[in-house]
Amino acid sequence: MSKLLHKAVRQKNENAYSVYQQHSANRPVNVLRDLLEFRSDRAPIPVGKVEPVSSIVERFCTGGMSLGAISRETHEAIAIAMNRVGGKSNSGEGGEDPIRWKPLTDVIDGYSPTLPHLKGLQNGDLATSAIKQVASGRFGVTPTFLVNADQLEIKIAQGAKPGEGGQLPGKKVSAYIATLRNSKPGVPLISRPPHHDIYSIEDLAQLIYDLHQVNPNAKVSVKLAAEAGIGTVASGVAKGNADIIQISGHDGGTGASPVSSIKHAGGPWELYQTAPVGQMQLKKLILAYVVSFLTGSFLLFVYVTRTRSQLIGVYVVPIFR
Repeated sequence: MSKLLHKAVRQKNENAYSVYQQHSANRPVNVLRDLLEFRSDRAPIPVGKVEPVSSIVERFCTGGMSLGAISRETHEAIAIAMNRVGGKSNSGEGGEDPIRWKPLTDVIDGYSPTLPHLKGLQNGDLATSAIKQVASGRFGVTPTFLVNADQLEIKIAQGAKPGEGGQLPGKKVSAYIATLRNSKPGVPLISRPPHHDIYSIEDLAQLIYDLHQVNPNAKVSVKLAAEAGIGTVASGVAKGNADIIQISGHDGGTGASPVSSIKHAGGPWELYQTAPVGQMQLKKLILAYVVSFLTGSFLLFVYVTRTRSQLIGVYVVPIFR
């Protein structure tokens, strides 16, 4: 699937994308939603009555892929692209370069001295990630980092690996990344589970409160892994005054973790959605799901299951360009 999607995006070819869609529809059954087919006796509605693309993409956000897990060029290009379309990119764990917090004003012929490694730039482009992540390691988390965000994400757990965030082997920690993470080059960095600062729902509520105080204009989200018992934790998240509950499924991840860390972590999110949805309706929370690949059938599945998710996080698709 990855190769087919990569080909379709690079060629901007509708036929190539159709091949990807067919492969996605006919792949072996992996999760519950693969067993479902959509049937309707209603006639299709006119396209003019469908919500415009410009409005739909505002609900999209990228997964938390840290700088180091992906390259600097990729990390910044994703942020610029999502800001252009009105969506949100996620910084992942590890801080952010302050030069990315202001719109570009020095672009000539698609190039900027501020970000000389990127091309195709425009004056007014903003390279900051709208979603800033806060995990137990607190790598790169400063007051200025927090105030330059539209959303602050507390990582309690990650579906693709058992709660480990910002994990980088020492050889990936360059001088640039070490500076952003307030560390030293060559030192392995990881936020180990269980998170050392959150032992209870009260601790989580305090962190949510603190983040709201630092940046009153930002929504605070809490990232949970799709697994048994998520309903109990989601209840605490709702009572702790979070604005968003994010459900991280079993797939995704950037490959920065060892194989032992990505096995048996989370499950398909559709198996664990009932309790979070109930809390969302009671507290008027926003519910977000994180997936690797995004198709029209997936969006339809989210709708017909009445989850009414207002945010969709995508890991794999944004890096295929």
